[in-house]
Amino acid sequence: MTTPDHQAPPEVVTFGETMAALRAHAALRLGGSLGLSVAGAESNVAIGLARLGHRVRWAGRVGADELGALVLRTLRAEGIDTAHAVTDDTGRPTGLLLTEPRLGTLTRVSYYRADSAGSALSPADVLPALDPGPRILHLTGITPALSASAAETALAAVTAARDAGITVCLDVNYRSRLWTSDRARTALRPLLARTDLLIASEDELPLVLERPGAGESEGVHSVLAAGVTEVVIKRGARGATTFTAEGATDCAARQVDAVDLVGAGDAFVAGYLSGHLHGADIPARLHRAVTTAAFAVATRGDWEGLPTQDELGLFDQPEGTTIR
Repeated sequence: MTTPDHQAPPEVVTFGETMAALRAHAALRLGGSLGLSVAGAESNVAIGLARLGHRVRWAGRVGADELGALVLRTLRAEGIDTAHAVTDDTGRPTGLLLTEPRLGTLTRVSYYRADSAGSALSPADVLPALDPGPRILHLTGITPALSASAAETALAAVTAARDAGITVCLDVNYRSRLWTSDRARTALRPLLARTDLLIASEDELPLVLERPGAGESEGVHSVLAAGVTEVVIKRGARGATTFTAEGATDCAARQVDAVDLVGAGDAFVAGYLSGHLHGADIPARLHRAVTTAAFAVATRGDWEGLPTQDELGLFDQPEGTTIR
């Protein structure tokens, strides 16, 4: 595993809310034991990139509590630069999420993040993290859903990044428990105008379209015409497609026995951005993305099973292989 060098500027900066995560082994109403970890879409991507040897900086706010200390300790242990993370001293707590398995790989997630430290994110927390300039700024549509100040921060960050020539990657990552589709569209459209690389699932693409009822082909064309250079559509078990002005490139998903689908999209993004940073062509980026997503699907947890650079080839080993 390559250890990122924090003396050098980060390749990627990302920001958002990372929460404490309690994972149940059965329905919550039945009680039982819970496992404690951390989770957040942006920090999941940061961990995935750091494990692949990239220099990553995460900016955000945590509470001045033990769960906030757990978040920062976990990210630092994964080699992520948290020098611009803020510990909120106003009494706002670190956010919390609960996950419970309900049916096969169907998982129910409950959030406790209202008035959390992460929801108080401001431009002053994030803009300094862009100096010195990274190659990529990554954000998700979760952050502007948290609060008015978080939405202001997202817009300020993408504006500053675009002005500085930094590639902006936006993963729509819609959360219906945080806001309505109409509110999401109102907030995401201004971000899209400053986005270079858009990542969305098939059902999320309409959230950034001027005409939500447009079909995928028309919708992708309108996004590219608006100035986005690359649109990646995640299709779950059917793989993914990248669209550019030159055309479309498809990639099938890796075939694995699904254990836990939570975090698969973030793992996909980490793999895709890693390929981008390595200068790989689009087929190679997609192949790396579906590979990292397969690691997430085949293991429990949002990020715990993500691969290191030297583990990417494990899926190519014959079934039953023991590495000694």
